[in-house]
Amino acid sequence: MRPFLTGILTLLFFVNLEAVENYPSGARSRALSNAFVSVSDTWSTFHNQAGIANLSAFSAGFYYESRFMIDELSLASASIVIPIKAGRFGLSFYQFGSGTFKQHKAGLAFAKKLSGKINAGVQLDYFSQRFPENDNAAGFISFEAGLIYSASNELEFGAHFFNPIKAGFETLEGKQEMPMSFRFGCHYKFPEMINLIFEADKTGDHPFMFKSGLEFSPAEYLILRLGISGKPVNYTAGIGIKTGKITTDIAFAYHGNLGVTPSVSIQFNY
Repeated sequence: MRPFLTGILTLLFFVNLEAVENYPSGARSRALSNAFVSVSDTWSTFHNQAGIANLSAFSAGFYYESRFMIDELSLASASIVIPIKAGRFGLSFYQFGSGTFKQHKAGLAFAKKLSGKINAGVQLDYFSQRFPENDNAAGFISFEAGLIYSASNELEFGAHFFNPIKAGFETLEGKQEMPMSFRFGCHYKFPEMINLIFEADKTGDHPFMFKSGLEFSPAEYLILRLGISGKPVNYTAGIGIKTGKITTDIAFAYHGNLGVTPSVSIQFNY
């Protein structure tokens, strides 16, 4: 029964045009329903490149997600942030899928502080995908960019757009367009290590999706997270553990029909 269910879910996923998408990464963001456009960390290379301008040291992260606990729908990602005098470079990569079907994304980002309150970032992307019936992988180039505005030490706003040129894969049936998206949001850091996050996401022809997340740190080494997004409504939760220069994040997302998606990421900061 399990192999049959896996095959059906995989088929339904791949025949959906929305399978051609820009996958977010990082278990911290996943636990916060990916309401992450105003947040700065190693995984900003996948959410808003302006965020890496706030990182003062070299950092690297590795992420794995098992969507609905199906191997064929797994996502593996990596992100590296390199500080230089002129700004910050970011390198990112993911692979979605396994076996004879795979999608890849490679990104090269640059971000810097434009002023004491404004960060800007831009990223050049290369996407590729391989189907069993094709000997060669199809690919295309696009870009994304974003801004972060610090209204105060507690309140920050972020905005990001992806693929404004509406690039996509050329197939025998015609162009399979990667949806353009625009994200806008903010977060507020309350006393006692509470972080409240909101975001609105407009992707392609779909209506706005609203996301929210909450982080609470009861101890210096421990962070608890909750998220909710919709419509349709999805719930997420997770935990973060800091041990010296290494942070481990674990997240779980719940879909009412397809079940749980677990994910984990590890970040190194030097």
